[in-house]
Amino acid sequence: MKKLILTTTALALSAGMAFAGSHSMTVRMGTEGAYPPFNFINDSGEVDGFERELGDELCKRAELKCEWVTNDWDSIIPNLVSGNYDTIIAGMSITAERMEKIDFTEAYTQPDPSAYAVLSTDVDIKTGVIAAQANTIQAAFVAEAGAQLVEFATVDEALAAVVNGEADAILADKASLTDYVAADDALMFLEQEEMIGGGVGMGIRKSDAELRGKFDAAIKSMKDDGTLNALITKWQIGETF
Repeated sequence: MKKLILTTTALALSAGMAFAGSHSMTVRMGTEGAYPPFNFINDSGEVDGFERELGDELCKRAELKCEWVTNDWDSIIPNLVSGNYDTIIAGMSITAERMEKIDFTEAYTQPDPSAYAVLSTDVDIKTGVIAAQANTIQAAFVAEAGAQLVEFATVDEALAAVVNGEADAILADKASLTDYVAADDALMFLEQEEMIGGGVGMGIRKSDAELRGKFDAAIKSMKDDGTLNALITKWQIGETF
C-alpha cells in the first residue's frame, strides 16, 4: 500500500513538473461525458455541452492547446492525481472533502439546487428509496440524512431505477434533471429542494498551481465580460453571476 501511494505521488509530481516545464504541451481536459447539459457525448461521438463550450473558450483565453478525455465518474479524481489528464471539468461541486485531494479553480457556476425527480408527489423521501449517482454530493447527503440510498454509476442509470420502480426518487443537480422531466410526462419534481455544494469548478492537481492560475484568470475574464453568464443561460445551468 505504501509503495502504491508513493508511486501515485510521484506520478502526480512528474505530471505537474511536465506542465511547468513546457508551455507548449497539450492540456488534457478530463470529463465524464454522461452528465447533460454539463457534458455529454453527441451523435458524432464527441464531447459536447456547457462544459465543452466553456472549456474550449477557457483554453483559448489561457492560450493553451487542449484536448478532451472521458473518464468514468467513480475514478475521475484518482486518474487526475495519477496523471491520466490535467483537469477535471465535469460538473464537479467544490467541497472540503475533495479539496483534501485536489485543488479547484474559482467556481464557474453558482451553487445549484439539488432536486428530487419522482413518479408521484406522495413519495416520502425520509422513508423511501432514494437513487443518486455514486460519489456525488447528493449521494453523501442522502446517506448522512439516514435515508435508504441506492447508488448508480451514472445519472441515467439512477433515473432509470425510478422509472422502473426500483427507487422512489432520484436526487441530483436540478439542471441535470430538467430535460429528463420535461421529456417524460410521468416524471415530476418534488417541491422540496436541497442546497448542497459550493458551486462547480475545475479540478486541478495540487502540484499544478500555474495551470490553476491560468484557468482562474480565464474564468474571471469570462465573468467580467458576460460571456460566462451567456453560456449559463444558453445551457440552462442555473443562476448567473
